[in-house]
Amino acid sequence: MDLMEYQGKELFRRYGVPTAPKGGVASTPDKVESLARDFGAPVMVKAQVLTGGRGKAGGVKYCADASAAQEAADAILGLDIKGHVVEQVLVEPASDIAEEYYLSILHDRVSKGYKIIASVEGGVDIEEVNRTSPEKVVKVDVDPTKGLDEGAARQVVGMAQLPERAREKAAALLLALYAGFVDADATLFEVNPLVLTPDDRVIALDAKVSIDGNALFRHPDLAEWAQTSGGDPLEVAAKAKGLQYVKLDGDIGIMGNGAGLVMSTLDVVNQAGGRPANFLDAGGGASAQSMAEGIAFVLGDPQVTTMLINIFGGITRCDDVARGVLGALDQLGDVAQKLVVRLDGTNAEEGRRLLTDADRPNLVAAAKMNEAAAKAVELAKGA
Repeated sequence: MDLMEYQGKELFRRYGVPTAPKGGVASTPDKVESLARDFGAPVMVKAQVLTGGRGKAGGVKYCADASAAQEAADAILGLDIKGHVVEQVLVEPASDIAEEYYLSILHDRVSKGYKIIASVEGGVDIEEVNRTSPEKVVKVDVDPTKGLDEGAARQVVGMAQLPERAREKAAALLLALYAGFVDADATLFEVNPLVLTPDDRVIALDAKVSIDGNALFRHPDLAEWAQTSGGDPLEVAAKAKGLQYVKLDGDIGIMGNGAGLVMSTLDVVNQAGGRPANFLDAGGGASAQSMAEGIAFVLGDPQVTTMLINIFGGITRCDDVARGVLGALDQLGDVAQKLVVRLDGTNAEEGRRLLTDADRPNLVAAAKMNEAAAKAVELAKGA
């Protein structure tokens, strides 16, 4: 579960991590103007969406007075940032900045522990810094069974080449950040930028937080945020339907039975020159009804021009899947998108026969995954 910036900062404050002055969230320009007057000028107006690149997209603005804040909100609200429409903004007093750094803690699948990443270069994409100036990015593995102590925290900020006047407070902030990361069952706590103010305070100016959704039963207060943290509307709707769905930025809808098969399908489509629009796992024992619901959901995305359904029948019978596909098309009526259905495994020949005999102009049956991916890409490019 990803949190909005204002939620991430609230979580930071619970664990004693110093942040920018507490602001307020608004969904109308008038409310933004009111908040700006209450806080006093100047203020920052920041889009609240679960994606990066807000500043480059015009979603973060410095405002010298309340009138400017209202104008900024009018421009930001409704803005589309990488497929995320801004529905609310954070208004907070602007902070004086002397220097900007980077600091994050994440769950590292490779080391099967935690990793701290720190850099004296903040406020920019850490990936770019790592590419152009790798010597300025420090990566330190932390054994979860041993944790992080004060000495280790001081060593990290020293290795990151933070200036002497920032190190003590940066180390203290790192310790608080680590304690919160562990206690909240987080997979990511990222601060970019971590700033040093002219009066030598070290504060988290931004907050990017991801919580392990499987641990939310231990955090009912955070689970409530899951209902308000927004996200892509399709992902929110899919979660409500119990679908394993992730929105991507392509135009080929993808559905399969089993997460591994769907991941492989994404790779094959990319190799064939296509761009997947989503990840949708219909489950290892997909029924005709679940297939029909999944197809209707994927085709409901206006970005999808072609859909690739990849089924390997073990428990799932491919003839049942074929009937589910045809039933979904009957329910949906006039479907403009093309569908490529790859069936292999139990009753696959019968399933492909049912699809072929149905003689649907927008339906193509395939036996091989590479063949199906190539056909889907061809149809998408011609759409």
